[in-house]
Amino acid sequence: MSELTHFDASGQAHMVDVGAKADTARRAVAEGHIRMQPATFALVQSGSHKKGDVIGIARLAAIMASKRTADLIPLCHPIALTRVAVELELLEAAHAVRIVVTAETVGKTGVEMEALTAVNVGLLTIYDMCKAVDRGMEIGGVRLLEKEGGKSGHWKVEG
Repeated sequence: MSELTHFDASGQAHMVDVGAKADTARRAVAEGHIRMQPATFALVQSGSHKKGDVIGIARLAAIMASKRTADLIPLCHPIALTRVAVELELLEAAHAVRIVVTAETVGKTGVEMEALTAVNVGLLTIYDMCKAVDRGMEIGGVRLLEKEGGKSGHWKVEG
């Protein structure tokens, strides 16, 4: 197993030095979902929620969050994102919304944290907009699906 990179030789937390790394194209894809009551799902699906377009606002929140990741995760490098794509899928049978975020950059460090942060904030935005009618919503399944670029190359969830 690899060693944790965010600790120095004496065990103190530090920001990893990426200065000597080459700039490469990097991409990460993450996903998650939020389950809700059927009536809440119907509000989201119809776009008739009194707070507005839940899906559209969640998309914007996810994009905005990806750009602020380094402000939220203490040892995360600020990076210049070249692309963030947010897909929200209404899963009627499960009364759930699935979010998939793809984040891209050309740089010295990857974009996994940006994709994962965007997923979480997108889901939290849906929760925030719908909590008045459904406090029992459940957020889950947040995970990295794929990453490309850098020394470690390509990695993808199997299956």
